[in-house]
Amino acid sequence: MVETVTIEDVQLVLSHPENFTMEWIGNQYYVKQLLAAWLMVDKQDQPLNPRVLGPPGIGKTTLACAAAKQMGRPVYIYQATADTRPEDLLVQPVISARNEITYHASPLVTAMLKGSICVLDEGNRMSEKSWASLAPLLDHRRYVESIIAGIKIPAHPDFRICCTMNNDASTYEIPEYIHSRLQPQITIEFPDREDELKILKFNLPFCGDDLLNYVVDFLQRAHAKDEPFSVRDGINIARYCSKLMVSEVKDLADMPDFVQRAVQQILGEKAIQYLSNLPVSTKEILGPDRSLNEILNVIKKPTKSPPRKNSKEDWRLVSEDLGEGDDEWDAGEDDELGDVPDDDDNPDRRET
Repeated sequence: MVETVTIEDVQLVLSHPENFTMEWIGNQYYVKQLLAAWLMVDKQDQPLNPRVLGPPGIGKTTLACAAAKQMGRPVYIYQATADTRPEDLLVQPVISARNEITYHASPLVTAMLKGSICVLDEGNRMSEKSWASLAPLLDHRRYVESIIAGIKIPAHPDFRICCTMNNDASTYEIPEYIHSRLQPQITIEFPDREDELKILKFNLPFCGDDLLNYVVDFLQRAHAKDEPFSVRDGINIARYCSKLMVSEVKDLADMPDFVQRAVQQILGEKAIQYLSNLPVSTKEILGPDRSLNEILNVIKKPTKSPPRKNSKEDWRLVSEDLGEGDDEWDAGEDDELGDVPDDDDNPDRRET
């Protein structure tokens, strides 16, 4: 059912809140910091507008939604982009089925009117022109002006907002007058091994512990080397690996093969170096017809170097010990060492 609100004789069609089942798993201190920023300690107090920083996929939006859930408030998410315009942030005109112009409130404006929580996701992808339209909302004035609809929209006293930001290169520099309004700064770090495993189990309850532990070990090695691989990447790797195993009807013995393929296709060839060494032999994990060098490129197959002998009889004995079909060395006619001459045929070795 469409919900509308009338402001200064202009009817606004409201957006719908998010339906989410996300939970914040890990350091609860981040949630406490966010709730403290939104807290009102007095009637004359004002809520703060925190910004949540961290690498992509670490759970910034999940953190904001989990904090809103604890407050019992609906959540509205606006995804910012490089081409976001002020009218996109606020009110947009839409031609209805009766060829009439209707005004649709954005998720941000809807949250303002209903006293809900707005998550401005990846806000540092917006240009300064878009940020300028939010300046009065982020200070004591707490309103926005829509040029399209020609109205001023005040925020409900219970309205709260936070902005998530990635620390990558594909972002704009936040204007100083906006930066001072987006306080405090809450920086999320990568979770430890225990919390990371809990997150994967929550999101992938159908995956076995062996697979999830293998992926978590990979992520922890990458974190130690300051790689930007996040828990979202780990979820995608484990999910894709499980799909490959089911689609190709393979069992746990083939798991390292599929993990390597998933890591390569999701994060690239360079990420394979953080896969752990296998705890058992190659044949037990991968089967007799595969080599670990071909699949994981982690452990090289050892090679045996035959001892050098001085007679054809010794070469024959070594060949028999290794076996005619040995894959690692064959003392046949095509061997690069060639035939070893007898001592009688070598003039340098004759006794004088």
